[in-house]
Amino acid sequence: MTNEGQGLGRSNGLAVFVKGAVVGDTVEVELTKVKKNYAFGRVISMIEESPARIEPMCEYSEQGLCGGCPYSSLSYEAQLALKEKQVRDKLVRLGGLEEPVLRPIIGMEEPFRYRNKATMPVWTGGIITRKGGIVENLGEAAVGFYKAKSHEVVDCYDCQIQSMPAMAAAEALRQFMESDNITAYDPKWEKGLMRHLVVKTARGTGEVMVVLVINGKGIPNHRKLVEMLDDYIYNLPPSEDGVEYSLESVVLSICKGKNGNLPGSVMGEELITIAGKPVIREQAGGLEFEISPLSFYQVNPVQMERLYAKAIEYAELSGTETVLDLYCGVGTIGLFAARSMEEAYMAEHNGQLDYDKVGRVLGIESVKGAVLDANRNAVINHIVNARYVLGKAEEELPKLVSGEDLKDESLRVEHADVVILDPPRAGCDPRLLDAVAEISPERIVYVSCDPATLARDVKYLGEKGYRFIEGTPVDMFPWGVHCEVVTKLDRVNEV
Repeated sequence: MTNEGQGLGRSNGLAVFVKGAVVGDTVEVELTKVKKNYAFGRVISMIEESPARIEPMCEYSEQGLCGGCPYSSLSYEAQLALKEKQVRDKLVRLGGLEEPVLRPIIGMEEPFRYRNKATMPVWTGGIITRKGGIVENLGEAAVGFYKAKSHEVVDCYDCQIQSMPAMAAAEALRQFMESDNITAYDPKWEKGLMRHLVVKTARGTGEVMVVLVINGKGIPNHRKLVEMLDDYIYNLPPSEDGVEYSLESVVLSICKGKNGNLPGSVMGEELITIAGKPVIREQAGGLEFEISPLSFYQVNPVQMERLYAKAIEYAELSGTETVLDLYCGVGTIGLFAARSMEEAYMAEHNGQLDYDKVGRVLGIESVKGAVLDANRNAVINHIVNARYVLGKAEEELPKLVSGEDLKDESLRVEHADVVILDPPRAGCDPRLLDAVAEISPERIVYVSCDPATLARDVKYLGEKGYRFIEGTPVDMFPWGVHCEVVTKLDRVNEV
């Protein structure tokens, strides 16, 4: 199967991509598009079903409406095997590794309701414009997810991978828009108000943040909406862990017009807290974190702890290292590392902690709100050996190394023992990899959400004197095509 969830077969040397087929199916296919080396087709009849085929977990997947779970017809065991194979294949084909050491993929016991962040587009089928500036909805409000390879919104009342507060907030917004005639944004006319609903749910505390992305400065009668959101979330049953949900933050994100959103986000830069706090609290791995609307936090908190535990294992911290945490988000993995060093140091010194001798963590992140969260999270957890700075990692790290235009000499990085890389899906900028190689860390721990760009960067680092030791895939996205991988690379020679 492909990364898009299509079946892949071959006929007379031609690669054929088949929507709706899963690995192991025997199907009769009608070709719909033929190129020189590949073709696309659709299933005419099922000759023999794959042993790995299952009934889709929800009606939206079954009807082919929602594009959010392309592996919904594949058993979870088969998904794990497929993702592990895809990681291995990319490390071999793109990374140039002959026989990469890959540990068994870490899956979930219960791969449902795991997402702590939902981003749901809002749609009414378009709008009607009239003279005098009157704008009206063309149809009823839909809050859900995009249909595969389209911008058509599927009105989703219950998504099996989203949190219950996210579904409750969607219903509250749906009802509010209907009762108060609230318009949805239409990109054709660049008119209408509601664009997206973003819901963040803290699994450890039950705190919920609702972000309303709007094409305007405010929402008419917003107090009514806040009350409806609060009621819907308050009346939810506790989580399986016994945690009670509570609405703690309602934020407006101002995103006007066609280009009003921030790069890589549906939100705008201007944020207005209209109820509660501007952040919510999360607890994970014995630490506490504050999360703001724009800050990055892993969407699967259960697997996040397993992922970061493996990353700390690969870092092999003794307690006195200098650790760089690049693309650090709200500081989660860096704080895990800082605490690990404190514990390791105390274990070697009869429970005593000397902050002048224990190792330190320095993080770099490009999102201002995330940096503020990261430094605040260090304070909240009484961790004094971790600091976070604002900027693009590929631009800031060379400055920290050279000391050029450095206002705070304590941030100077002459050497790092361990570098942790956790880049976005596009992977690392070559300038950053060059800067990392220049300071010659003994070890690099690379956390990737895209095995292809990981393989590319592993190959590049190999040319800089770093050898791939091993990797462990972690399934952060059950029923989806993506797979997280944490890898260990050691320096083997000077380049």
